[in-house]
Amino acid sequence: MLAVNFLILLLSFVAMELVAWLAHKYVMHGILWSLHRDHHLKDHDHVMERNDFFFLIFATPGILLMYFGMKNGGLDPRLWMGLGISLYGLAYVLMHDIFIHQRIKIFTRTDNFYLRGIRRAHKMHHKHLGKDNGECFGMLWAPPKYLLEAKGSARRK
Repeated sequence: MLAVNFLILLLSFVAMELVAWLAHKYVMHGILWSLHRDHHLKDHDHVMERNDFFFLIFATPGILLMYFGMKNGGLDPRLWMGLGISLYGLAYVLMHDIFIHQRIKIFTRTDNFYLRGIRRAHKMHHKHLGKDNGECFGMLWAPPKYLLEAKGSARRK
């Protein structure tokens, strides 16, 4: 049973990248652009952004799944789905807020081509200040051209 639960957790985590990509492209750059707009501004005069409200929106399903999944002593698949979603949320905070945007000044340098490729792809996403004509909406997946670019630049050093 542990293997099945781990598989549910892993699939939930991986599926969240697709959910995040779709939500970023069609919701954050669509109907809820008013919440996401300040994240694309170059200058911030405050620590929090309206964009940070998306944390509550995305955390709610994971919390609810864990809550209702706990009622059956940890065997309910909803617990493991909620854990997968919540672990993705943790990965998001570490990758996006801390590593990419440096909201906390740790993990400032890396020689890892994958991490540099992700950072480059996100920078390309932010070159578009408006909601249209965006690219690179994922968080843990970057188009191969950015990963290859990062890998090539590592070899030249």
